[in-house]
Amino acid sequence: MNVHTDLSFLTLVSQASVVVQAVLALLVGLSIWSWSQIFLKLFQLKRTTRETDRFEEEFWKGGDLNALYQRAREAGAGASLEQIFSLGFREYSKHRKQGSTSAVTLDSARRAMRAAYQREIDSLEAHLAGLATVGSVSPYIGLFGTVWGIMNAFRGLANVSQATLAQVAPGIAEALIATAIGLFAAIPAVVAYNRYTHDVDRLAVRYESFIEEFSNILQRQT
Repeated sequence: MNVHTDLSFLTLVSQASVVVQAVLALLVGLSIWSWSQIFLKLFQLKRTTRETDRFEEEFWKGGDLNALYQRAREAGAGASLEQIFSLGFREYSKHRKQGSTSAVTLDSARRAMRAAYQREIDSLEAHLAGLATVGSVSPYIGLFGTVWGIMNAFRGLANVSQATLAQVAPGIAEALIATAIGLFAAIPAVVAYNRYTHDVDRLAVRYESFIEEFSNILQRQT
């Protein structure tokens, strides 16, 4: 065991065993990935919520559905809710032109909206499972590094007749860094996963409610 008095973070990491350094590198990589996904998902959910609010306000003004559909087509990819409306109304209009029965027309429109709904929810839930994985496994990876470091620290004392705190402290300190980094990677990932899952569930409820209400409007028109 290397006995030294410098207990700075960089010194402890540089003098840690290869296994502990590998654990620290893995945890840092997981932390960087999770933070990148946290910010990307934050921007995606804020944008989706803002565009959903805008479309709902425009939709419930009671304007002409054909005009709203044309504006949605011209605007291209917009809010998730706008995509659900566009695909449902397109399917509805197509079957009306073909002279289909009202039951077939409404069923086709609903199936188109449900398919769009599933795609949008899958997009919003992308990488959330990865955040949950980082949050659940990072503490155990850090704990593995700590156990390994402590084991090496005590093995280094095997040939020492009288162990002192100055001899064992550096080894224990560098081992505990792995646990600290593991928690640093896990805590933000868990918090973000819980928050974003809640936000996605709220959007999913809004989408489902819109599908039901829009279906009632189409049924009255049919």
